[in-house]
Order: sequence, then C-alpha cells, then structure tokens
Amino acid sequence: MPALPRYVAFVSGLLLLSIACVPLAKAFETEAREAILVDHETGSILYEKQADKAMPPASMSKIMTAYMVFDRLEEERLSMDDKLPVSEKAWRKGGSKMFVEVGEEVAVSDLLRGVIVQSGNDACIVLAEGISGSEEAFAREMTEMGREIGLQDSTFANATGWPHPDHRMSARDLATLARRIIDEFPQYYEIYSETEFTWNEIRQGNRNPLLYRNIGADGLKTGHTEEAGYGLTASAVQDGRRLVLVVTGLDSVNERAEEASRLLSWGFREFDNFNLAEKDEPIDEATVWLGAEDTVPLVAEDELVVTLPHAARDELEARIVYEGPVPAPIEKGQTIGTLILSAPGMPEQEIPLLAAKDVDKAGLFGRLFAAGKYLVLGNP
Repeated sequence: MPALPRYVAFVSGLLLLSIACVPLAKAFETEAREAILVDHETGSILYEKQADKAMPPASMSKIMTAYMVFDRLEEERLSMDDKLPVSEKAWRKGGSKMFVEVGEEVAVSDLLRGVIVQSGNDACIVLAEGISGSEEAFAREMTEMGREIGLQDSTFANATGWPHPDHRMSARDLATLARRIIDEFPQYYEIYSETEFTWNEIRQGNRNPLLYRNIGADGLKTGHTEEAGYGLTASAVQDGRRLVLVVTGLDSVNERAEEASRLLSWGFREFDNFNLAEKDEPIDEATVWLGAEDTVPLVAEDELVVTLPHAARDELEARIVYEGPVPAPIEKGQTIGTLILSAPGMPEQEIPLLAAKDVDKAGLFGRLFAAGKYLVLGNP
C-alpha cells in the first residue's frame, strides 16, 4: 500500500460543533473583579475576566453543598423526607440563618430550601453533619467531588462559604458547577427559582435579585463577605436559550444586580446559537483504500451547534483534514479526521469527525482492481 498523503477537503457553508470559544471578549467591560458568561448549550464562553483565579466564593459555594445533597438524593442514599437533627454547632452558627432550633429534626426538603432560598448557614451544617458526620468531613468530600466533576480551582473548608483561607473557588468552576446542576438535577434545580421560604414562622425572600426582574432568571446563588465582595452565580433563559453567569467582587447589592443584568442582556443581544447539522447527519466523506466502498461518510459525535456573535457568522471558515485515503476495514465511530473552524475574534477550533458506518475490506477482485488502478493512474 502506498504512503498516505495529507488530504484536505474544504467545506462549504457553516459547520460547527458545540465548542468553547472566546469571541469578541474585549467588546464589554465590567466592574466585577472576576466574571464569566457561558452559553449553557454549547459551553461557549462569551466573556471572561480572571475566570481561573481562585477567590473566596462566600455563599456561592453553597451551590456545591446543594450538589452534594442532590447527588445523594439521586443515588437514593438520602430522601427528601429524611429528617436530620440540629446540633448546637448548627444552631449557634452566625451569618444568614434558616433559624432551625437545636434538638429538632428537619426534613431534607426544608433544609435544601433553607440553603438555597434563605442561604442559611445553619441549614448547611445540619446537612453536612447528617451526611458526613461532621462539617469538616463533608468539606473534604466536597473537595474530592469537585475534582471528580472537573472543578480545577476549588477547595472547600466548610459547607457554608464562611471565610477561610483554604476555602476557594474560581468563577469558571462556579459556572461549571451551575451547568452540571441544571443538566443533572432538573427536578431539584426548580428550587432555585423559589422567591421565598418560611421556617419557624420567619419568612425570608430569595436573595437573588434577578429573580425579581423580567429577564428569564431562574437561579442560582448570591454571596457576600468583606473579603469576597458581592457576588452572584446566575442563569437565565430567553427564547429557549440559556446563559450562565458568574460575577464577583462588586461593591454593593445594587451594583451586583446591575452588572449581572447588564452582562446577561449583552450576551443575549450580541450572540446567538446556530444549529447547523443534526446528529449523525453526514458532513462530508473520506476516500477509502481497498474497501468494499470507495468512501465513508463523516459525522460529528453530536449535533452541530455554534454560538457566534451576529457580526462573525458570515465570516466563519471551515475545513476538514484527514490522512487519506483511509485504509479499510473501518469501524463505525472510528475517528477519521478533524473539522477545523476559524472566524474573526475567536480561536481556531478542532472537532473530531467519525466514520458514520462500517466499511469492510474489499474482496480479492476489488483489491486487485484498486492495486492495478494505482499502478496505472498513480492514485488510489
């Protein structure tokens, strides 16, 4: 068989898998110390500012506390009806509170609302102690779970977000965590949109300011300490498209609300998603060497969706590169080549392309014919 030449096929039109990109990030300025804005469906990053800096997340880390509870609920190691005892430590904890009473037993469903809606430090500790025996053990499990689900810059020292030098998260990790909760636990994510919860005859409103604005917000969590400033991890849906936002280090409640609203509005206004090919829809085909068929269709692993600035859509360029012809036999799902995409304001992206079906080796006559063709014409 001859040496395989480098083969490049140019693709007409727009083809792009859901990818992470950073288009036109300089087109927006924010007062937030750290920030990230992500398209939920594609994972494309619309804006980021110091997004990988490990910083004090304050009560935004309660999103991880809730994730730990959701995970146990999903595994049926815990139920919403289970009741957990309130320790003196939980009862005495300062800061924002659910106002549970020492010695009482509280249902997990109520404790979750105490964490999510009321931002109760006491509720966090009750859950941590009920699940892991102590808050310290629970925090260690939070860090381990964080590593497992891809949180690269997060370490946890407690269940509440209480100031501690070893309690840190990045804006990117908070966005990753928010997206996982939305995707993995939709039945529990609904709690984040509840605007109030009453316990012990004390009614408290959800601190997320975006829930009270008509912008499609339905989660997630605020945070504030002197060191952290005012922060918010949020998500909103408009016209079927969801964005996830993290802002931190702001100076006031009002600035937090305004900056978050402004960033989300900008993301919805300036960008859009384009569904360009369905799952398993052939994008192109690759030439096959000594196969029962001359070509094999190429597909992406998932449907082809792109998040792009409106201005960059018509300037997207795509090409397919593979080492060809591809020797038979070929298995369905085998990686054959790469779809390479580029557009102004975004880095070049590479998406694997897979064989859409099996291609067996040609029979003896077919192989002889292909070899003779190569000897006469000089190409396989």
